[in-house]
Amino acid sequence: MIDTFYLPGRVCPTKAIKEIAEKSSAPYTMICLKPEIEWVYLGQERMIQVLEMTNATMVYSDRFNKLKEEGESLGEKWQVSEAPVIDYQIGALRDDFDFGAVMLWDTKKLKALVAKMDTEYEFAGLYDLRLRAEKLEHIPEYLYYEVETDTRKSGEKLFDYVDPRNRQVQIEMEQCVTAHLKRIGAYLQPGDYKPLPAAEDFPVTASVIIPCRNRARTIEDAIRSALSQKVRAPYSFNVIVVDDNSTDGTKEIIKKLSVECLEFRDKLVVIHQDKTWHAIGGNWNVAINDPRCGKYAIQLDSDDTYFDETTVQKFIDCFEAGHFGMVIGTYQLTNMAGETLPPGVIDHREWTDDNGRNNALRINGLGAPRGFYVSLLRTINYPTTKYGEDYAVGLRISRDYPIGRIYDVVYNCRRWEDNSDANCDIIAMNRNNWYKDRLRSWELQARISGLED
Repeated sequence: MIDTFYLPGRVCPTKAIKEIAEKSSAPYTMICLKPEIEWVYLGQERMIQVLEMTNATMVYSDRFNKLKEEGESLGEKWQVSEAPVIDYQIGALRDDFDFGAVMLWDTKKLKALVAKMDTEYEFAGLYDLRLRAEKLEHIPEYLYYEVETDTRKSGEKLFDYVDPRNRQVQIEMEQCVTAHLKRIGAYLQPGDYKPLPAAEDFPVTASVIIPCRNRARTIEDAIRSALSQKVRAPYSFNVIVVDDNSTDGTKEIIKKLSVECLEFRDKLVVIHQDKTWHAIGGNWNVAINDPRCGKYAIQLDSDDTYFDETTVQKFIDCFEAGHFGMVIGTYQLTNMAGETLPPGVIDHREWTDDNGRNNALRINGLGAPRGFYVSLLRTINYPTTKYGEDYAVGLRISRDYPIGRIYDVVYNCRRWEDNSDANCDIIAMNRNNWYKDRLRSWELQARISGLED
């Protein structure tokens, strides 16, 4: 009934996929990404049953992770934990989508898909295959055990896709998803942009936006970094801090700075939120729609700092020269002491003028820090959520408006134990990834619909 094949991970050549399709003669083809799979009783039979019931091209399921415990006196003991995966949707275009270690394919459909694979990739073979599949069905049942080999925290895995060592892989993945977008009618031609809305009257050229909640350890560093910025005449800036009901002393620190930094009193704007739900997106909306906001709004997270005193001026220069809807800078990863962490500088050079807004649908972020043309941003606004809000806005802007880039390091992204993504459990990671996949699904629908008009 089943022919089983092993692939050592998601990154593989097209040749390997074609060999599997050629060698498989059973009705079902199982591709395993890890060698040590243990099945629950009737687990494989359940996969076959759901594949037949749904007429899917491929099915995948939740699983258990097994992690070997260390220690001489323990012998061979294992920690076992639930590791659910998420439903596939049209926006699940990121090449690191987690299907688990087992995929069961309908062999006839697999062979038909492979026959259409007309590009020989060195790394994107499996990615090309699953992008071509019509129906990938998630079985929300724990059907097998796999051995967990990557024990890093979520925050340590976060930047794998921008590691320079993976650059060639990323180039191929971009080629693959671009071909997919062309096939489904969602590809955007380079340079086909709408005109930006006319600028309103603004009190200053730029505003640094710092939303915060319970950041007593870091908020002073962020505010002082923002206030230390230097801009040339005739440009001007202010700093808008939005405190979302902090309870850990953050409010008191902001108040103290308002008193101590007398020379910056006219530059520091503090907004205290009411008790309703705001999250990061809602805090941004309050800031950008405040009459004191500037023509350009520039991000500074409450636990980060600017690289030096020229960051705001560099954003102003880029906006003024290019008439962009959004500008994205370059950052470096550091610890709280300012020491560089691997992979170091993150410049998101996968963003290009020709293909950046197409490739944006493959990756989980567009870079930082982000700056916005406020007259445009006020027509879009942020979703009221605490995760993915910046990605949602970036996708929407990229559809119709040009995005500028600054490749100088202008930002210190400081990693510490209280980063929101430092050590997410599997449930939180799934929730976050599902939401960004959903954003991509909506964006794909909008792009396909728009191209048909």
